[in-house]
Amino acid sequence: MKRIIFLSFSFLLVLNIQGQQKMTPEMLWKLGRVNPLGVTADAKYVVYSVSTPNIDANKGSSVMYQLPVEGGDPVEITKNLIRDKNLSPDGKYKLSNKEMKVVKITGADRYSDLSKSNAYVFDDLMIRHWDTWEEGAFDHVILSTMTNGIATSEMDIMKDEPYDCPQKPFGGDEDYIFGPDGTTVLYVTKKKFGKDYAVSTNTDIYEYDINTKTTRNLTEGRMGYDINPTYSNGGTLAYLSMRRDGYESDKQDIIVYANKQHINLTAHRDDLHVESYRWSADGMHIYFTAPVNGTVQLFDVPVTSPVTAAPPVIRQVTSGDFDVTGIVGQSKQTLVVSRTDMNHAAELYTVNLADGSMKQLTHVNDDAYKKIQMVRTERRWVKTTDKKDMLVWVIYPPDFDPTKKYPTLLYCQGGPQSALTQFYSFRWNFQLMASNGYIVVAPNRRGMPGHGTAWNEEISKDHGGQAMEDYLSAIDAVSKEPYVDKDRLGAVGASYGGYSVFMLAGIHDGRFKSFIAHDGIFDMRSMYGTTEELFFVDWDWGGPYWDLKNKAAQKTYKKFNPVNYVDKWDTPIMIVQGGKDYRVPVEQGLSAFQAAKLKGLNARLLYLPEENHWVLSSQNALVWQREFYKWLSETLPVKGTAPVGKS
Repeated sequence: MKRIIFLSFSFLLVLNIQGQQKMTPEMLWKLGRVNPLGVTADAKYVVYSVSTPNIDANKGSSVMYQLPVEGGDPVEITKNLIRDKNLSPDGKYKLSNKEMKVVKITGADRYSDLSKSNAYVFDDLMIRHWDTWEEGAFDHVILSTMTNGIATSEMDIMKDEPYDCPQKPFGGDEDYIFGPDGTTVLYVTKKKFGKDYAVSTNTDIYEYDINTKTTRNLTEGRMGYDINPTYSNGGTLAYLSMRRDGYESDKQDIIVYANKQHINLTAHRDDLHVESYRWSADGMHIYFTAPVNGTVQLFDVPVTSPVTAAPPVIRQVTSGDFDVTGIVGQSKQTLVVSRTDMNHAAELYTVNLADGSMKQLTHVNDDAYKKIQMVRTERRWVKTTDKKDMLVWVIYPPDFDPTKKYPTLLYCQGGPQSALTQFYSFRWNFQLMASNGYIVVAPNRRGMPGHGTAWNEEISKDHGGQAMEDYLSAIDAVSKEPYVDKDRLGAVGASYGGYSVFMLAGIHDGRFKSFIAHDGIFDMRSMYGTTEELFFVDWDWGGPYWDLKNKAAQKTYKKFNPVNYVDKWDTPIMIVQGGKDYRVPVEQGLSAFQAAKLKGLNARLLYLPEENHWVLSSQNALVWQREFYKWLSETLPVKGTAPVGKS
C-alpha cells in the first residue's frame, strides 16, 4: 500500500513539474511589483500597492490594498490609510517640493526677446546630472499653510538657493520631515554649487524654524553623506551618515543625535554597512538592514537612554538565503518587511522579533510561480589569487542534469561597491538567465559590502586589478566541474560590470566566447571628461588623467583602462548604451562598438536613445531581454546541452 501511495505521489510530482514552464521575459514582465506604503496607526493593517507593467501601453498601472498584519485576505482601497508624514502633527502645515528657477542658463531665460532659443550657457560644472541637462531650476522644500485641509499659502524655505532638496538624482520626500512638535522642518541638501557640487558628497541636515524663519546646520563638520533623518516617538533624532567627503561608498552608519552629541551606533561593527533603518515603536531600538555574507539581513541595535559611550550589542534578527529589502512598520513584537530571493520578486513578510522567524504576508505572484520552474542557487567558496576566501553564487537551470555540459555565464556586478545578494532584478534576472539554459557564476568579488570594510574598499584605485583576478578565479574554479562546458563561457554585466566586460575582453586569455557590456566604461580619459559626479572618479581612480605626478591616477589610466587593451580583443561582443546616460555617457558605448567593428569582430550595438543608466520603459526592457538572449543563442548556444565527456 505504501509503495502504491509513493508511486502515485511521484507521478503527480512529475505531472506538476511537466506542467510548469521555464521563465521567459514576457512572464517576468507580468509579475506584480509590491510597493509597501506602511502600517496603520493602530498597527492592525499593512498598506501596499501592486504595480503591473502594461507592455502594450508601455507603462504600468497600480492598485492599492490593505491587509491585516496577522494575515488574511487583501482588500482593495482607493485612499491611503497611512498618515501623511508631510502633514504637521497639528495639521497646520504641509511639506512638498517644487522646482524653482534660480539660475539663468537657457538662452530664453537670459534674453527675454529670444523666447524660442534652446541654447544653454554655462559658467560652471554640473551642466547635466544623471539623465537631465541643468536648466537653472532646483527642487526646493515648500511649506504650505493648511486651512480645513486646503493649502492657503506657500513658502519656499530655500528661497533663491541653488541647491536641491530632495537630493538629485534619487532623493524623495524622505529628504524632508517635520520636527516632533511641528514647529521645525528638517531637510537634506548639499549646499554646494557647480564644480564644488560635482566633487563633493558632503550633504548635511538642516533645521528650519517655522516661527523665526531661521535655519541651522545640524551636521556641520560631518563631511560625508548625512541623509534620512527620522525621529523616534519620543523625539530623538537619528540619521544615516558616511564619514569621508568624496567617497560615495564609504561605510554607512546610524547616528543618534542626543544631548547635542552625534553618537554612532554601528561604527564598531566593521562588517556592517547600513542600507535602511527604522525606529522601534517604543524608541528603545533601531532596526536596520545591512548586507552580510551574500544576503541582506535584519538587525537590531538598542538605543539606551541616556545614550552611553559604550558600543551597543548589535543582534542579527534574520538569517537565510534571501534579502530583507525594506522595513515597513511594527505591530507589537512583529515587524513587517519586504523580502526577495533569486526566484521570487518582493513580497511582504512578518518577522517575529524574538526569534527571527518569518511568515509570508502577501501572495501577489503565487499563481504565476505555480506555473514557473524554480532554479537552484548554491554558495561556493573560492580561493582568490591572494589566498582569500570569496563567496560565489552559482545558479543552475531548473532542469539541471549533472551528466550534461552547460554553457556558463560569468556575471559581473555593477557599483563597483554594491552588494551581490539574493536580489531580484527585472533586467539582470538570474532566474531568467538560468531558465534559458545557462549556469550563472556570480562572484562577490573585491569591492562588495557584506564581507568587511577592507574587502569593500580594496577596489578603490584598483578597478582593473584584484577584482579582475577575482572574476577569473571564480570562473576557473567553477569551470572545473564536468558539467561546465569550457568551450561555451560568456561574461556579462552593466555599469562597473560593463567596464569589467570591456576589461576582461582584453585580458581573458581565450577563456570566453561571448561578451555583453551594458553602459560600461571603455575609455577612462574620455569618461573623466564627460561624467558628471566627479567625486566618484576622483576617489576611485585617484584623480584626473593630467595629474602626471599622481601615481595612483596614472596607474588607473594606463593599467586599468580597457581602451588600452583593444589590440587583444578577439571575441564577439554585444554593447548596450543608453542615450541619456550622463553617468557613463554615450561615447563610451559608441567608441567600444566602433573599435570592435573596425577590428573585424562580430559585434552588435543596442542603442536606447531615451534610456538613462537603466532601462525603465516596458517595451525597451523587453527589447533588451530579447536581444540579450538572441545574442547569447548566436554566440553561446545552448543546443539542448551536450552530454558530459562529449563535445
